[in-house]
Parts: sequence; C-alpha cells; structure tokens
Amino acid sequence: MSFGLDSRHAVSIARQPILDPKARVFGYQLLYECGPSSPESVDTAAARTLSEAILSIGIDPLSCGRPLFVPLTRALLLGGAGSLLPPSTVLILDEHISDDADVVGICAELHQLGYAFAVTQYGPSATTPGLLPFAQYARVDLRRTKPLDWKQVAKQLAGRGIRPIAGHVENADVAAAAIDAGFHLLQGYYFCKPTTFHAAQIPAKRLAYIKLLSALNREDVNIDEVEHLVMHDLSLSVRVLRAVNSAAFGIRHEITSLRHALVLLGLAQVRKWASVWAMAGLGAGDSSGIIAMSLTRARCCEYLSEVMPHREGGGYFLLGLCSLLDIILRRPMHIAIEDLPLPDMIREALLGRDNIARTVLDTIVHYERGEWDAAYAAADRLNVNFDLLPDIYADAIRWSRDLGDFAAAA
Repeated sequence: MSFGLDSRHAVSIARQPILDPKARVFGYQLLYECGPSSPESVDTAAARTLSEAILSIGIDPLSCGRPLFVPLTRALLLGGAGSLLPPSTVLILDEHISDDADVVGICAELHQLGYAFAVTQYGPSATTPGLLPFAQYARVDLRRTKPLDWKQVAKQLAGRGIRPIAGHVENADVAAAAIDAGFHLLQGYYFCKPTTFHAAQIPAKRLAYIKLLSALNREDVNIDEVEHLVMHDLSLSVRVLRAVNSAAFGIRHEITSLRHALVLLGLAQVRKWASVWAMAGLGAGDSSGIIAMSLTRARCCEYLSEVMPHREGGGYFLLGLCSLLDIILRRPMHIAIEDLPLPDMIREALLGRDNIARTVLDTIVHYERGEWDAAYAAADRLNVNFDLLPDIYADAIRWSRDLGDFAAAA
C-alpha cells in the first residue's frame, strides 16, 4: 500500500567509505536521516542514530575494524554523547559547531580520553581554528574549495599533523587531481563510476570465478557442479579442505576428499565463503571497497525482493553482486556479464533498462548513498514501506561482515 512522505519515522542509517589512493577502504562515515523534521528535532534524530548504530547494528559491523567517522551536533557533543562511542571512533565536528569555550572544553576532555576528531573545512582558512589542536583529520569540501587552493590546503593541514580528507570526490579526474594535490584520503562515489575500459577478453581465471559465482547462486545448483568448478582452482580447493578440517567442525579425522568436504560443509556454507573468495578473485587487489559494497548490495537486493508484494522472477542476489562488475573487471557491463547465465530481467536491469529489478537496485543504491528522498520514491514504486530499508541495510551489513570473517578464518 502506498504511503506519504510524512509517514517516515525510522532513522535511516548508511555508511560511506573513505578510501586511500588505491581505492582501498580506510574507514567509513556514518550517514543518517530521520525524515522531514523541525530544527529543534535535529538533535533528536542524531541521538536516535547513535542509539541505533550502537545498540541495533553495532559499531563493529558498521566499521569492519576500520575507523568509523560519526557526525555530532553541538547539543550531542556538549551533552556527552561522544563518550558513548568507543575511543576508536572519529567524532566529526562540522562547520556549524563553533569553537567557543564550551565546545573547546568538551573537546579537550574527549581528546584526553583518546578520541580522534575530524573538522570540516573549505577554502584555505579553517572555519573553526580553535578546534584544530584536537583534530586528527580535516574533511575538505572540494566543491567549495577552488582547485588552485587544494595543494595549499592539504599542505597546511599536513603541516599541523592533520590528515586531509578530500570530500565530495565524484569522478576519477577529481580523485587524481586531489591525490596529486596531497590528499591521501578521499570520500565520494568516484570509484563506482566507469572510467577507461579494457577491450581485451576477460582472463580465463577471472572467467572461472564468474562461472563459479553464477553456479553458486542458482537455485538448482548441485554438489557435482560445485565440485567440478572448485576442483579447477587450487586455492579454492585448499580453502575448502582447510575450512572443513578447522577446529570449528570438530572432525577427528582429516578430510582429504574435496567432494567429502563439500558434502560436510553443505551448499549453504559453500555459497557463503565461496562468494566472497570468488568476488575477491575478480578484483585486482585494490578493490576492497567495491567488493564489500557488492556483497552488501547483493544481500540488500535479496532481502528487498523478499518483502515486495509482487515479486517477479529470481536472481536478485546476483543483481546486487554483479552491479559493480563493470568496475571490478574494467569492462563495459554488457561484456562483464555476457558469460553469466542471468535471468533476462536481471540482465536487462544491469544494462540500465527500466524494469522492476532495476528499481530494486536503484532503491538500494540511493539508500547506501544517503539519497533518502530518491530511495523513498524508488521504494514507493515497488510498493514497499520505506521504513523497512534501515533494517534491510543493517542486516546486510552484518551479513557481509560475518561472511568476510568466515572466509578469512578458513
């Protein structure tokens, strides 16, 4: 049933990766929104977000062991909300927080407790110079800073021992210019956009991973097919045996047969870790941010399809998983997916054609980027309650984190 904008009450939480120059994830910034609100309720929304992040999702799943950057309002900062978070958290002080005596005092206390701060800056002059002594990071808004000033700003901050973060990096050219200017941390979705593609065929090893991904996520896949695919990759075969022979399975006798190991693990477990390893195998070693986002999208699309009142077809897990395959393989999407036996609707959606699967993907992409109104509109087209998206996203974050932990331990 359709509903209006005023019906949104759930706090929407997402995270945006902060990357190094090789597009590896350095940390995440927490994004949040609480629907239309009056000015006096902004602090309430922020407080609910902190509560949701700490109690519902958890800091560990959100951060994946990396720094988590959390924005605070002035009221939350002065009310002691910062101390509710673990000292590993980076507290973001935006440009609307002044550097008056009260703010400086609480920042000094938190600094003594080991908390790191990120200030917001644009242009050569700091907007809150009194907070710089506590800052380990500075988020520089490149949209409001002249390109000719980028190098000066990065140098000034680095000279004070502050790591500059280039904010609002939206394409590869801006990313390259920011890195050249001295920014070694970048924030934005430039890494999700195609740049130069390779024309050559996909290497045989990567093609094997694509086929494995496809087979693993077919509903009618059987042990024989998985065994045939895994046995042709020595590293995957070794990981299967290592996983089943680990202490977690409590097996007294060592298992040396690949088929026996697959049977003991079960297809559900095989799907979990092999999806991670296969996606990692597709990357070139510098795409951890893309891989993590693909896995989260895959689970989100699968979850969202399950709550749709009129689900059409299947393959929604692969929809999310393959949504960035063109970036991972550095090939146009039609070439990246040509060897995947995808359902027609999923293939059409990945190629950008308008259908229900494309709307599912658009809903998740808008949500993960904090484009709340666009995500709401897309969910409305699916006749799905927007308030379900925070739980769907949170569950996907936890799932992808647990999946990574399982794969790494095997």
